[in-house]
Amino acid sequence: MDESELEQIRKARLEQLKSQGGGGGGGSQGGALGQAQEQQKQQQDEARQHVLSQILHPEAADRLGRIRLVKEQRATDVENRLIMLAQSGQLRSKVTEEQLKDLLNAVADNKEEEKIVVSRRKGWDDDDDDLLDL
Repeated sequence: MDESELEQIRKARLEQLKSQGGGGGGGSQGGALGQAQEQQKQQQDEARQHVLSQILHPEAADRLGRIRLVKEQRATDVENRLIMLAQSGQLRSKVTEEQLKDLLNAVADNKEEEKIVVSRRKGWDDDDDDLLDL
């Protein structure tokens, strides 16, 4: 991945942040603004796909595509992590399918740690019985 691609991603992200922060526009600009945001989102998606195609082996990209069909959020999380690793220079070569599996397991382990377990009492609450003894 070269600097021009990273610069494109940074510009797209900066424009996205500007459009989200610049909220209040006139009513006549609403349609044009929505169309511009849609076009910007499409450009960002294309930039993401271009970066991912450069850092993933075809088998890994295929697996990630199948995961997206089932769990879109998990695929997005993995893609974000891969792009972050590529931008920080931590990826030395293309990611293989085995490396992708390891990354998926790491993301799955993190999700399991975030789960909240609620335990409820199994018996009736005896507080109501205290009122009968009056």
